[in-house]
Amino acid sequence: MTVEELRSGSHLARYEGLAPEALLAETILGQAFGRAVLVSSFGTESAVLLHMVSRIDPGFPVFFLDTHKLFGETLHYNQKLAKRFGLTAIRRIEPDADGVARQDPLGRLWSEDPDACCGLRKTRPLDAALEGFDAWITGRKRYQGATRSSLPVVEFTDGRYKVNPLVDWRKDDIDAYFAEHDLPRHPLESRGFPSIGCLPCTSRVAPGEDMRAGRWRGKAKTECGIHLAAGAGSARLPRK
Repeated sequence: MTVEELRSGSHLARYEGLAPEALLAETILGQAFGRAVLVSSFGTESAVLLHMVSRIDPGFPVFFLDTHKLFGETLHYNQKLAKRFGLTAIRRIEPDADGVARQDPLGRLWSEDPDACCGLRKTRPLDAALEGFDAWITGRKRYQGATRSSLPVVEFTDGRYKVNPLVDWRKDDIDAYFAEHDLPRHPLESRGFPSIGCLPCTSRVAPGEDMRAGRWRGKAKTECGIHLAAGAGSARLPRK
């Protein structure tokens, strides 16, 4: 395959319209994109992908980004889903302790420079953890906001594939899957948190607001940076 084909993503068009379970099976069992991992926030919709993956291979690797700024409810939810689904290969990805001591000794970087905080606690730790992997599975969906409205099912960016099995799903599809499989909900969802990140940077969402309106409220920032192209912002550094 040529570099031009990789960059254009033309070879990935055949995955559009593929059912999520079928795409996951190709990714996990068929290794269609090489060595892969699921990256999960264990947020309000995460149980769907985690459940699907567990039915294919409960020993498939799952990365959980623990920024040390998460809600306690998210940490408990992580443990609950791991036990419920029998997931045996969850790896907690944490920020570098020395880096935190240097850059954020008071733990207030989130209020002074949220991009730098995301870079320190999320994007750089994930970049390091993904070394050796060819692809990662995400739970992003087109309905989640303008920045995600044109997402492809599979993309090739920064030298890796990103597989987005639920990209076409709407909120009704998510809710139906939760009901069909009796999946536990994130405890904060019923309290007005449809999209959950770190505690200091996540607020409740009012009825009628975009589901991600509570993330970095009052700021132009809409993404933590792990899904931005390398060099696209201070939260995302080029891979070495």
